[in-house]
Amino acid sequence: MSDTSATQDRIDAARAALAEQYPRVRRFSERLCEPLEIEDYGLQTAVEASPPKWHLAHVSWFYETFLLRPFLPGYQVFHPRFEYLFNSYYEQTGTGFWPRHERGLLARPTVAEVYDYRRHVDAAMARLIAECPAADWSTVEQRLRIGLNHEQQHQELLVTDIKRHFAHNPLRPAYRADLPTTTPSRPAPLQWLDFEGGLIEVGATGEDFHYDNEAPRHRVFVAPFTLADRAVTNGEFLEFIQDGGYRNTGLWLSDGWAAVKQQGWRAPLYWEERDGEWWLMTLSGMRPLDPAEPVCHVSYYEADAYATWAGKRLPTECEWEHAAQGQPIAGNFVDDGVLHPRPARPGAGLKQLFGDVWEWTGSAYLPYPGYRAAPGALGEYNGKFMCNQMVLRGGSCATSRDHVRPTYRNFFYPHERWQFMGFRLAEVAA
Repeated sequence: MSDTSATQDRIDAARAALAEQYPRVRRFSERLCEPLEIEDYGLQTAVEASPPKWHLAHVSWFYETFLLRPFLPGYQVFHPRFEYLFNSYYEQTGTGFWPRHERGLLARPTVAEVYDYRRHVDAAMARLIAECPAADWSTVEQRLRIGLNHEQQHQELLVTDIKRHFAHNPLRPAYRADLPTTTPSRPAPLQWLDFEGGLIEVGATGEDFHYDNEAPRHRVFVAPFTLADRAVTNGEFLEFIQDGGYRNTGLWLSDGWAAVKQQGWRAPLYWEERDGEWWLMTLSGMRPLDPAEPVCHVSYYEADAYATWAGKRLPTECEWEHAAQGQPIAGNFVDDGVLHPRPARPGAGLKQLFGDVWEWTGSAYLPYPGYRAAPGALGEYNGKFMCNQMVLRGGSCATSRDHVRPTYRNFFYPHERWQFMGFRLAEVAA
């Protein structure tokens, strides 16, 4: 077989795979919105939590901006001002963008118009995938894979932002009353697993999709360490609260203690104490606190304070990745339809590495040695945020199973809590 034939075969196979994946990912975004009423689509109850309508339009803007306009001849934009309304933060597009904190003030376009926009983009994307010339395919394929993973990220944001909006309502409405629940139980005893240290490799390599912030693969030295077999639970975190954890300044980083005072924190986000009992807001409404579930909706500051109280620490991201290498991508993901963390399964070995809750690490979000952001607006996707944020690993109950991998680096500011954020403990090996 000639090199030309092999290249064409690879392009044809990629076209077929993406022609199946693109509509599947797009449908799932809309499926997540099916339980919503029309009044829910425009809600923005916090700066960081965008309206569902905005998410649906923004992901369409991404395909239009980075794929359709530059690569589909004759493409006509759906609306000339959408490039301003639905750009998130890409400065180098030259269009500017509507302020993030005012996304919920836009009554128009209507929800129906946003869905029409999606249909318009979808039809054009089907043409591009089918007709893109071989000379452009490498760039189109790369950008389309970024676009699909970008939409999966916004599917997770749809789930967490809807929860944020509904929790703001004193009625505590359910997004879906039919979600499965578990009977509150006691957590399994925490076990500790030892890992050898040494010179290890971390980071992504090869042709499988990964974001630019996961590369280049490089060597780091890791001292021997011990890692908890599961995430910290609600019951364990409740002990921290009952022991005065939110009142003990000696447990907190300076910025963390400032956040406790400024925000009035006394428990994780969505916890409510009623008649001496703790409840929490979920996507199916209020539930009694289950001591065995992983604690979630905690900031980095809270995770760090708990670790200090427990006499432990948070793992570094390199320790976490070293432990995760070779582990199956198995757990409680958005695909399972639970939309809430579940207690760790019984048995030996590491549990909950993937799914349930994103796990705070003790590592600042910084570029790997040799990292270079791509030129142009797409280079803004990750690189410009490599300051003042912390790394989380593993995915959550709102993440798609095929979206995560051991090298995946999520990142948020240390005070943020509205994602499904939890943590596990580590310590230096004895």
